[in-house]
Amino acid sequence: MKNQWIDFLFGMVTVKITGKGIERFINVLTRNEIIIWNVKRHGTETITFQMKLEDAKNIRYFARHTDCQITFLKRNGVPFFFRRLLKNSGFLAGAVIFLLIIFLLSNVIWGIEIKGAKPDTEYQIRKELDRMGVKIGKLQFFVKNVEGIQRELTNNVGNLTWVGVELKGTTYHLQVVEKNEPEKQKELSPQNLVAKKKAIIVKTFVEEGKKVVDIHDYVQKGQLLVSGEIGQDGENVKLVPAKGKVWGETWYKSHVEQPLDTKFIVLNGNEKRKHSLAFGKFELPIWGFKAPEYKQFETEKTIYKLHFLKWVLPVSYIQTTIRESEDIIRSYTKEQAEQIALERAKKEIKSQLDEDAMFKDEKILHKEVKNGKVILDIHFKLIENIAVEQPISKETRE
Repeated sequence: MKNQWIDFLFGMVTVKITGKGIERFINVLTRNEIIIWNVKRHGTETITFQMKLEDAKNIRYFARHTDCQITFLKRNGVPFFFRRLLKNSGFLAGAVIFLLIIFLLSNVIWGIEIKGAKPDTEYQIRKELDRMGVKIGKLQFFVKNVEGIQRELTNNVGNLTWVGVELKGTTYHLQVVEKNEPEKQKELSPQNLVAKKKAIIVKTFVEEGKKVVDIHDYVQKGQLLVSGEIGQDGENVKLVPAKGKVWGETWYKSHVEQPLDTKFIVLNGNEKRKHSLAFGKFELPIWGFKAPEYKQFETEKTIYKLHFLKWVLPVSYIQTTIRESEDIIRSYTKEQAEQIALERAKKEIKSQLDEDAMFKDEKILHKEVKNGKVILDIHFKLIENIAVEQPISKETRE
């Protein structure tokens, strides 16, 4: 069976043959490997059939020595379709321009909605968005993706705890959570404050409850600091939730190693950009075909979904940024490496403590240079709040 789709793609014509000797003419076409189909007889001296466009160009050559007349009735296929379009090029250009305008308008930012922000915070957010180029009338291709917008807003607007950015169609929706929101006061049950680690007491501040330790007292882990039982000599005892802070001097040991030569990977500022269209997993490059000549580089991809009216097209625009990187070896003196190791040890300890913990003193117990590293054993003294809550139960009262 003829593949009608292939014939339609390359063009086909419907031919009418009239005259005597029609059968001989068809035999001539067959012997010369001219393919015809849908042959129909109309009376004794007329037939119609279809054939390929490329064969139709030569059919008159085979009809020269016959008494047959050839008439082309119909032309079908892609070549004739494009020929008709070219005759109506004004209509074609108008249709293309119209679709292009609709496509561009579907990818323009037409709205920015911000929820959860106070008026002054919303003003700061809109000002920052304007600085980033996220404004009404701007094409979405020329602004950062939602992750980049979210990251910059969180870093540059000081009173934001969190901001969620979502692009729906042509509108950016921002959900904001601000800092310093009033915390709901929770009702506390009767409790004591006890030591979470051994320490020497240096300062106390009791809001509620009875203090049972003094400055310079040495306490063990779990020892009572502030009692939630208020009363004298066991009379009229009242249970309250003890609240306050008890600062104590605590001790930590740290072992840290710092290489004298440290290798860094840094970006040197050279970069190239590539642009492509993605159809599912297949990417079609449209600009920046050459592979980068960088020996070492980092790649960042930004993907933009394309829209047409309210629909998301199965096509994405991808901008790939290739940044050259290089290895840098930084050498430290023994004193510099020792200072860096000391700061690292402090950061590691600080990350495990409350924000108000303070370093009081440090002492290097052991120091040596071995295998290109400075190795330190350090003893730290800190001042921190050692009080933790302990509910008052029957067992703790006894």
